[in-house]
Amino acid sequence: MPIRINLPPLTRALLLLLLICSLLNASFSVRSLIRVQAVPALAIIPQKSLKYPWTTLTAALVETNLVSFAISAITLFYGGRYLERAWTTQEFAKFVLFVTMIPNLLTFGIYFLWFSVTASQIRANTIINGNVALEAAFLVAFKQLVPEHTVSLFRASIRIRVKHFPAVFVLLNSLSGPLLGTDTAFFLSWLGFLTSWIYLRFYRVAPLLATTATGEEAVIKGDASDTFAFSHFFPDSIQVLLDPVTDSIYKTMVAFRLCVPFSEEAIDQSNEQASARAEGGLPSLMTGGRGGHVGGRREEAERRRALALKALDQRLNAAAAARAPAEMQSAPAVETGTTNPTTA
Repeated sequence: MPIRINLPPLTRALLLLLLICSLLNASFSVRSLIRVQAVPALAIIPQKSLKYPWTTLTAALVETNLVSFAISAITLFYGGRYLERAWTTQEFAKFVLFVTMIPNLLTFGIYFLWFSVTASQIRANTIINGNVALEAAFLVAFKQLVPEHTVSLFRASIRIRVKHFPAVFVLLNSLSGPLLGTDTAFFLSWLGFLTSWIYLRFYRVAPLLATTATGEEAVIKGDASDTFAFSHFFPDSIQVLLDPVTDSIYKTMVAFRLCVPFSEEAIDQSNEQASARAEGGLPSLMTGGRGGHVGGRREEAERRRALALKALDQRLNAAAAARAPAEMQSAPAVETGTTNPTTA
């Protein structure tokens, strides 16, 4: 019986493009002595890529060796399948465009400026390609959705929570730059990490978990939850140092109207969303909601409805508990007012 691999449409398309672009790049590289112009048409090369603006997107789908190709394919297969089903295809497409094109453009600008200032032919012909920025972005998204999910490696000898993966990933790529000479991975990992966090933190519009229970199209912009703050991607000892810096940057962004300051209501809603995700959980990272697309949506709707009802019940109980002391305090005053005339 043949094995069926159920993949959402965009994830399937990205995997196919990864294979096609990588094979084309490999075939052009073999003929590089005859036709050098072929490589800049797929990957970013600072000295030549101004003629090929589409490379800001295609460069992320070009891998030059089997190891990096396998890592990218696995990332797209599991990460893309999971996020596309959690967010819908349209939202996932916007996320992929943001976290591939912006880091590629900024990395191109860094190397182009580097080449212009130093006239270094090595920097001018640096090939910028690969899925590193998208991999970093996926880890940030997982940190938002399933931060407490534990991944076991090497037969459970190493167990790491998902919320620690982004910091580990950028740290490894930061070390690989000076040690292995892969400075493009250094820039792409950090820019992918920052771009995805800024987009998810301030700009992405997502439905509230209470939408399916109330019937209203309630949405929330960004994620103002405390656990998704920038400093919470790093160990507690570093958070103390990062908080003043990030607060200053945030105030500067607000002053230049690059983002809207979070209201108290938005912070409360985001914290409720984060706690609901932590309590209710999401489909398995490895199965990606096995059981069909329609069934996955139905299960997600039921899960959201249950969480919304639970949150509503908690609010009603909290409101009742807050009114109880006030009623107890007002009761003696009313009794005194009714008995005074009789005693007089």
